[in-house]
Amino acid sequence: MSSAVGKGSSLIDPTFLFEFSVALKRAPLKWGKTGVRLDESYRIPAFGTLAGRPHYADLRMGWNENGIGFRVEVVGKAQMPWCREARVEESDGLHLYIDTRNSPGIHRANRYCHQFAFLPIGASVKRDQPVARMLNIHRARELPTPVDSDALQVHSTLKKHGYEMSGLIPAKGLTGYDPSEYPRISLWYAIVDREIGWQTLSLGPEYPCQEDPTLWATVELAKD
Repeated sequence: MSSAVGKGSSLIDPTFLFEFSVALKRAPLKWGKTGVRLDESYRIPAFGTLAGRPHYADLRMGWNENGIGFRVEVVGKAQMPWCREARVEESDGLHLYIDTRNSPGIHRANRYCHQFAFLPIGASVKRDQPVARMLNIHRARELPTPVDSDALQVHSTLKKHGYEMSGLIPAKGLTGYDPSEYPRISLWYAIVDREIGWQTLSLGPEYPCQEDPTLWATVELAKD
């Protein structure tokens, strides 16, 4: 994926000066007809706005021993999302990067580092079905245990000016995931949209966040 630097860009991204930590709340993550339901207390920040990047999506995430789930609502669009099952890495949607061990000081991904892509459309002959895929991280030293796309759950609904999407990554799809022993993980996300830009947790795509785990935020798996 590639993207232009945001309007508020400067020689040094303001978010580069901070080490961000986020609390992820425990949740039931019961899968229903529209995926998982998460109230606003599960909202994940978009620190990328400090560098002038867009903020058009409401992303919520929760965890439990069985996995990690999310719900995202994207607004402000005039066009359909650009999604292709054969070109997942270039498609609009939610791109999640997770290190289940919050590995310190590694600039190249190890077996605990994962990349997932969730697209609101792009599958089937009509390209009207959502896509969930685990992808390899560029320049990774080791790869996590692969997981079938069928094990990843995803649901989406297109709306007049955007879409809602929900997804669930099971624990078996997260190599090394053990919240009781390792209550800290690392996370970086990009909500990618060709029409309205990238919304990111922290640094943007002009930095090598898609391959360097040291640029991801620390996440505390909070039990309360």
